[in-house]
Amino acid sequence: MIYVRDIINICNGELYCGKKNLACKYFSKDTRVINEGDVYVGIKGESFNGNDFYKDAIDKGASVCILDNDTKIIDKYKDSGATIVLVDDTIGCLQKLAKYKRSLYDIPVVAITGSVGKTSVKDIIYSVVSSKYKTLCTKGNLNNHIGVPLTILELDKHEALILEMGMNHAGELHTLSNIANPTVSVITNIGTAHIGNLGSRENILKAKLEILDGVNHDALVINNDDDMLRTVKYDNIITVGIDNDSDYMAYDIEDKVFSSSFYINDEYVKLPVGSRAFVYNALLAYAVGRKLGITPDEIKDALKNFKLTPHRLELIDTGKIKIIDDTYNASMDSVKNALGLLSKVDNRKVFIFGDILELDEYGEDIHREIGNAVIDNKIDVLITVGDLSRYTYEVVSETDLKCYHFDNNKELLENIERILDDGDMVLVKGSHGMKLVDVVDYLKKRYK
Repeated sequence: MIYVRDIINICNGELYCGKKNLACKYFSKDTRVINEGDVYVGIKGESFNGNDFYKDAIDKGASVCILDNDTKIIDKYKDSGATIVLVDDTIGCLQKLAKYKRSLYDIPVVAITGSVGKTSVKDIIYSVVSSKYKTLCTKGNLNNHIGVPLTILELDKHEALILEMGMNHAGELHTLSNIANPTVSVITNIGTAHIGNLGSRENILKAKLEILDGVNHDALVINNDDDMLRTVKYDNIITVGIDNDSDYMAYDIEDKVFSSSFYINDEYVKLPVGSRAFVYNALLAYAVGRKLGITPDEIKDALKNFKLTPHRLELIDTGKIKIIDDTYNASMDSVKNALGLLSKVDNRKVFIFGDILELDEYGEDIHREIGNAVIDNKIDVLITVGDLSRYTYEVVSETDLKCYHFDNNKELLENIERILDDGDMVLVKGSHGMKLVDVVDYLKKRYK
């Protein structure tokens, strides 16, 4: 348990008002969802200052507020009964408290990073680990320098912790690893996500390997079929793969549209989701499970009952059309994987594709390569939206395939009904910032 006195000692804080011995159990940075008794942390963002909302937090029952020391406190809130602690840097304070909280727990901590599939791998590893241990897991996309500490601070009577760790620039995973001190780290792959920031896949690999900078590592689990990860040298490495000799290998793969089955070493595994990517996800989860002492039968049951996170290859049947909602995010590799899945269906195959962001000078080449993937997978109809996806459209427009391009989602929705037919299978995918989930929501209502 963390107490107000710990905040003062660990973060060099000043008790502005309130009680030093008050326990701090739940931490929040969002007054919209804060609960009575929570600790509110004021975070200064690019376009807002969370310190300014301490009044809302107290009015909603926050027992403690951690604020930047230049915050002007109104007198009535000094006498409100709430405890207010002032610190030099609330984000730095949050991170220090999380590091301290982590030090109180001698439990397995699994950290997951990679260019593609972090959230799906996190979810499937959670399914396996929680079959044996009371497990805390990253919620949603809380995988950055704020979200990871907030997750760690939720530790209570947990026996294991699963953390997704994202990064855009070098140095970020170093910080997260030193806060979380993982015992097992997982790297899914080295792709092109954030290549605009890091410049090359070699630099992406170097940045991803910062996940090893914590002090408690017992093992590193990697996808041995990834050409970059295959070069990694580490004392305690566990490899998984399909094509290259590995500690855990999948074979006799039956990859259907929305299910798959295969053997991992000598164990027969079934998954309620298709695609080769999820075979790799299952391999990583299997390796982690065995490392944590979970039996093969327990792991197989967990994999069989695994449930996808919404907006991750989520199948939606409206009655008139079927939608594969993969709008959570996008990279070149995840787009190719989703197209491979779409290619297996018997229905007319429609691909609604929005820009992949954060590619900088690599944007045109990657979107043109996706155009070739659309052709190779024999997609019947391509619908692109955004600036960069125009390059995908240009490649496909040179063939006989039907294709359409729109500048924005509004234009797309104004024209979608003349393009789609009853019975279509529609894959919707693009970077989160393209807001293609709005397109999915429209299609669900319109095609009931």
